[in-house]
Amino acid sequence: MNDWAPIAKEYDPLKAGSIDGTDEEPHDRAIWRAMLARYVPNKGVTGDPHLTLFVARLNFQTTEEKLKEVFSRYGDIRKIRLVRDLVTGFSKGYAFIEYKEERALLKAHRDANRLVIDQHEIFVDFELERTLKGWIPRRLGGGFGGKKESGQLRFGGRDRPFRKPINLPNMKNDFYGEGSAEKRNWSREGTRDWRTRDRDHERSRDKRWPERERSWAWGESERERDSKEERSRGRERKDRDRKDRDRDRSRERDTKKQRDDDKHR
Repeated sequence: MNDWAPIAKEYDPLKAGSIDGTDEEPHDRAIWRAMLARYVPNKGVTGDPHLTLFVARLNFQTTEEKLKEVFSRYGDIRKIRLVRDLVTGFSKGYAFIEYKEERALLKAHRDANRLVIDQHEIFVDFELERTLKGWIPRRLGGGFGGKKESGQLRFGGRDRPFRKPINLPNMKNDFYGEGSAEKRNWSREGTRDWRTRDRDHERSRDKRWPERERSWAWGESERERDSKEERSRGRERKDRDRKDRDRDRSRERDTKKQRDDDKHR
C-alpha cells in the first residue's frame, strides 16, 4: 500500500468502481463495459488540456457570459466551451474553461469548487479526458463520482477520492497456532478447534456485511447526512403547517355556517 493515493494517477475502471481501489472483480455491468471500451479522446477538441478546467452541475440556464463573469475573476480566460445538445442546442450542464496562465487555473481549481452559480452548486476539476491516462467517460461506464441511487459510484476523483484501505495486523501465526510450542499447547476443554472459530467468524462476517455496506460502503459524508436530516425536518414542518391551515379553514367554515344559521332564525 506504499503507492496508495486518494486521487487516481491513471484511470482503471476496476479500481474506480471500488471505494478503496482494491476490488479484484467488477460489481456492476457498467464496469465491465468500461473495461471493454476502447475510448479515444475527441481529436476535434482544441486548446491546452493542462490549462483547462472542467465545470459541471451547472444550471441549464447558465450562459457563457455568466461563466465568463464568474471565472474571469481568477485570471485571463482564453476560451469557454459550454457543451450543448447538437439537436436542441440546450446546455448539457457542463463546460470547459481554458485559461492563459497556470496560476489562474490553479486558483480557480482551488476556490471555485462548490461555488453557487444561478442557484446551483457547481463542481470544478481539471480536464481529465486528455490528461489522465486510460480515461473512460461516464457514458461508457467510467468517469468519477456519480449518485448513490444509481448504484454505480466511481471513486478516485476529486468528488469521491479513494478511502485508505484498512491494514489489518497479521494474526495468522497466533490464530492458527503456528507460533511457539507454548502457544500451540491449547487445552482441549478451554479452547475450541480453530476450524470452528474460522467458520463462525465467516458466518458472523456475512451477517455484518449488509449493515456495514449500508453504513459506509458508499462513503456518505456528514454533509449529506445533515442535508437529509434538514430535508426531513422541513417535510415535518410543512406537514404541521398544512394541518394547522386545514384546522383553521375548518373553524372558519364552522363559524360562517353558524352565522348563516343565526341569520335565518
